Amino acid sequence: MSGEDVAFDMIRSSIVLVLSEKPLHGYGIMKEVENRIGKPVNPSLLYPFLKQLEKNDLVRSTKKPVGQKPKNIYELTTTGRELAVRIYKRIASMVSLAIEPNLSICFHCSCKIYEGGYREVIGERELVFCCVHCAQAYKNELSSTQPSEETRERMLE
Repeated sequence: MSGEDVAFDMIRSSIVLVLSEKPLHGYGIMKEVENRIGKPVNPSLLYPFLKQLEKNDLVRSTKKPVGQKPKNIYELTTTGRELAVRIYKRIASMVSLAIEPNLSICFHCSCKIYEGGYREVIGERELVFCCVHCAQAYKNELSSTQPSEETRERMLE
């Protein structure tokens, strides 16, 4: 079974991603995941999943003293960290798929605009800019590259 097969859903992926930040004991993992996704993690899901990760050499556990008694602290292995990177990339591509159709591109600086932007009609076209400053800079560049009315008249003589 590959790492991707093991971390196939949001909660399992979240467990791997939380462990990519720091080693934690089971209760710490449950609290971190719950804080981030707003859904509690059932211990009956967490501990078998951690065992599965350990079996697949994605996580290692060590007993360390926490408070009054030793607890298993779970930490990603190098292979587990590689899995976390693949999960982050998968999430990033899903976010891009969701956001990309809603993006506009600033006509002047080419930055991506998620919402709003500044629209102005220049010539006969409505152009989208990220801000009024880019619109003004674009108009300044246009006027410096196009001959003035006076120059155009002289060129026709």
